[in-house]
Amino acid sequence: MEDLQDFLSPVSVKELMNDETFTDGQFAKHIRFYENEFPDLTDVDIVMVGIGEMRGTDLNAPESNAPNQIRKQFYALHHWHSDILIADIGNVKQGALINDSYAALQTVIAELFSIGKKVIILGGSHDITLAQYYAYKSTKKNIVATCIDATIDLRGDSFFRQENFLLDMLTSEPNYISHYNHIGFQSYFVHPRLLETMDKLRFDCYRVGVVKSDIEQMEPVIRQTNLLSFDIAAIKNSAAPSNVLTTNGLNGEEACVLSQYAGMSSNLSSFGIYGYNPENDLHDLTAKQIAQMLWYYLDGLNSIRYEAALNDNGNFNLFHTYFSELDTLFMQSKKTNRWWMQMPDKNFLACSYKDYLSASMNDIPERWLRAQERTV
Repeated sequence: MEDLQDFLSPVSVKELMNDETFTDGQFAKHIRFYENEFPDLTDVDIVMVGIGEMRGTDLNAPESNAPNQIRKQFYALHHWHSDILIADIGNVKQGALINDSYAALQTVIAELFSIGKKVIILGGSHDITLAQYYAYKSTKKNIVATCIDATIDLRGDSFFRQENFLLDMLTSEPNYISHYNHIGFQSYFVHPRLLETMDKLRFDCYRVGVVKSDIEQMEPVIRQTNLLSFDIAAIKNSAAPSNVLTTNGLNGEEACVLSQYAGMSSNLSSFGIYGYNPENDLHDLTAKQIAQMLWYYLDGLNSIRYEAALNDNGNFNLFHTYFSELDTLFMQSKKTNRWWMQMPDKNFLACSYKDYLSASMNDIPERWLRAQERTV
């Protein structure tokens, strides 16, 4: 861990919080900081790291103070789940080139993965997701990646990395993304042919209206996810004033629900929140929104600690249903009420009660069908 300090700048909590006095119930009293000495991560559950790299939006963009602005709001919140141990290892130093910043963050995340830690990344522009992905790529293990964003950043004609980084992420070789989900896109920002291409690749894209109308259907999507990248452009301007792209999108509560789902995923090992620009914020409302999303992520993580293993049948309700002449097993957790369905290869796929209802009426659940298509 000592080598990581070469890539990181410590955070002065006193300067950050202006010597504010905290109670024992607030996060500022419970987080292990990299302030004077690098913290012991041995028994830590979550490691937070910031990166202010913004040259994905403008080659001349200065380093952003966004991670520290988020910290100010997060540290002041009350810590309800004392069993979850958190360390904050400061900010990744900005490199001479944007790729140097990517490489530094990749190294930090990969090292944290190697010791079994979940990682929260406070960005930075949305293209920092590339560094997040590169950390997985270095392990040569296939992953499921999910982005929550109003746009789908596949603009090959753009010079800005934040608008085209998905090209590298989804098409570079060798590629280790077994499946990609996109949550919350807004149709008027996306070319129809792009969605056709995503569908042909069997990637799943969920329009913001679909997400808002039945947000519970996103829980199984995120439950299967390893890498989650959240661009605050997905949150409407009234809830996140720093988002100057659109007045529409997720509201604050919906963003927190999706973050809670992220915490509930035992597969998820990294959660990046990007796109926050303090210069566009109003009364620090966006920083407060992100801080509350982090709180709900931890709340989700706390709830998943009580989930039983899938082979522990005593903690699940078992249902056999028939559709398309297939006997399919559905399992409902008695502890969290979450659902899984068994695929023809005997592996279990995260699903919802709605999928079970479809199957019980002899209809093929779309989630089952899409997953089966990807195996052909």
